[in-house]
Amino acid sequence: MPRRPPFLPGLAALLCLAAPAAAQDCRLALVLALDVSSSVDPSEDRLQREGMGRALLAPEVAEAFLAGDPVALYAFEWSGRNAQVPLLPGWVMVEDEPTLGAVARGIAKSRRSHDELPTAVGAALGFAATRLREAPDCRARTVDVSGDGMHNEGFSPDLAYSTFPFENVTVNALVIGGAENSEDLAEWFRAEVLHGPGAFLIFAEDYDSYEEAMKAKLLRELQPPAVSAISGRDRPAG
Repeated sequence: MPRRPPFLPGLAALLCLAAPAAAQDCRLALVLALDVSSSVDPSEDRLQREGMGRALLAPEVAEAFLAGDPVALYAFEWSGRNAQVPLLPGWVMVEDEPTLGAVARGIAKSRRSHDELPTAVGAALGFAATRLREAPDCRARTVDVSGDGMHNEGFSPDLAYSTFPFENVTVNALVIGGAENSEDLAEWFRAEVLHGPGAFLIFAEDYDSYEEAMKAKLLRELQPPAVSAISGRDRPAG
């Protein structure tokens, strides 16, 4: 069984204050999925976690989170077919700056549970779909998958989409280059992982570019109506 990482002291208590919202009050249920497969070394893993934490607190991203009805957020790390581990204590309704800050710090200071497993993208998608079943009944639902390698274990993304409930779910990708041929990797994610209304891909040249790529992707996902047109290879500014 995968180890459940300890949450920061006080994080669970603070996030429990974010009560579930009614469907008409929640604009987006957003799942963030971080790749911790064996292709991700310790320094890259730290860049990913801390980069996501800083991206969530970037002024323009925080403004987008808190503009209008709240966003429900869930985050987990993934690698092998039986290795999906939550980074937060369940779904969090982001309604104010303290809650968003607690989420960002929790992700940034989290520690990976595995570092030796393959890349099971299908299982990660299935886990995300299952978690969305438990989400508040928001108007839109999005899964945000970060990865630096192609699927190589367990059932395929295509089988995940045909087996798990993905109706009216958008799956976007943040593809990190460096570990594999970047063009081939981006094309694989575009063909096999992007799914649903307005799905798009953001490409980061390497983990040093992850934070800026994540900011660009979050800003797109948080803009009403939380979807945008399917695109080609998008690069963040800078």
